[in-house]
Amino acid sequence: MQRCCQVVVVKHMSKKATNVACFEGAFSEVVLAEEKGTQRLVAIKCIPKKALEGKENNIENEIAVLHRIKHPNIVSLEDIFESTSHLYLVMQLVSGGELFDRIVEKGFYTERDASQLIQQILDAVKYLHDMGIVHRDLKPENLLYYSMDEDSKIMISDFGLSKIEGSGSVMSTACGTPGYVAPEVLAQKPYSKAVDCWSIGVISYILLCGYPPFYDENDAKLFEQILKAEYEFDSPYWDDISDSAKDFICHMMEKDPMKRYTCEQALQHPWICGDTALDKNIHESVSAQIKKNFAKSKWKVSVWACNADTAK
Repeated sequence: MQRCCQVVVVKHMSKKATNVACFEGAFSEVVLAEEKGTQRLVAIKCIPKKALEGKENNIENEIAVLHRIKHPNIVSLEDIFESTSHLYLVMQLVSGGELFDRIVEKGFYTERDASQLIQQILDAVKYLHDMGIVHRDLKPENLLYYSMDEDSKIMISDFGLSKIEGSGSVMSTACGTPGYVAPEVLAQKPYSKAVDCWSIGVISYILLCGYPPFYDENDAKLFEQILKAEYEFDSPYWDDISDSAKDFICHMMEKDPMKRYTCEQALQHPWICGDTALDKNIHESVSAQIKKNFAKSKWKVSVWACNADTAK
């Protein structure tokens, strides 16, 4: 790629393969590249400027967020290049695969594994919240392993719907992914960073049973479940899960955002920082449910994209 003189293209890759942050609605190409001098591999997202027409504020918002954050569990923006026809985002290469894929591939998986994953996510999201940044689209597809190492850390990606809280600003735009979005968003009420904590609660639930707490083929019925915060710890899937894990989820998936745990409170819960997470192997049950419930044809992954010109 001559336009990016600091790097040379190694090969073209899919967006999923390179695990770079996605910009909703833009037609983009992703390439694996090598930085000259250091031979360090990076992922470059190539976005045609024509695809950005009328959406400049969206990508500007995403870049503004990525420029501000530096955390070991968040995929970072390394650099930006621009030509007359394209915008190039040089992203940290994350090559360990998606969260669900790795869990299914494991032969041994426990509550403690899930707890350690959630602890990393909470630490990263607390960092964002402390900086006044709300992710607004936390979901398993945006949780990626840094490498193929067995003990690889988890990384948060995709800040296309993120929002920087300004002084006196109020978020009210309905955006996110159905199934993970908080009740107050669906109720079209002003909301806060607590929406991220709800999403972490949903993710925690799935990590322990392999299926979502809310699901219906009909969106209206799905939203009705979420608005009422109606979910169960069904037998037999939850029979061997600790009461501490269930208590943690109940605090995260609290309908009232004012009563919902913050990331700081969640990090102090004994299921996260203590020794209440069980070591029993739950891999067979969880992986079977993941494969059953999260097949691409069965689980809707559509996103309500925010228009930055009107999003609050």
